[in-house]
Amino acid sequence: MASAIAKNRYIRISPRKVRYVANAIRGKSVLEAMSILEVTTRGATKVVQKTLKSAVSNAIDLKIATPETLHIQEIFVDVGPVAKRIQPRAMGRAYSIKKRTSHLTIIVSN
Repeated sequence: MASAIAKNRYIRISPRKVRYVANAIRGKSVLEAMSILEVTTRGATKVVQKTLKSAVSNAIDLKIATPETLHIQEIFVDVGPVAKRIQPRAMGRAYSIKKRTSHLTIIVSN
């Protein structure tokens, strides 16, 4: 069974937020996943949608299948590097802020 992969790395959204959207489309057909992403109002949906379109395009270029026959074989979100920032607080203190990033991988197959 042939498959096509698309990766989107260093996404400036927390992995927890991206996983919420990824869990909603895991195991679905590509057309069903696209329709779910159209109506989902989460911020990470645009990133997931873009990566899914890229995976479908890769499958078409490799002549694996048409979008109608493809389904999401695997989708996972990994933790990327964390940028640390300082937030000034009262009495000269400082709190650390963690700007989290994600790596999204989508594998589609027929």
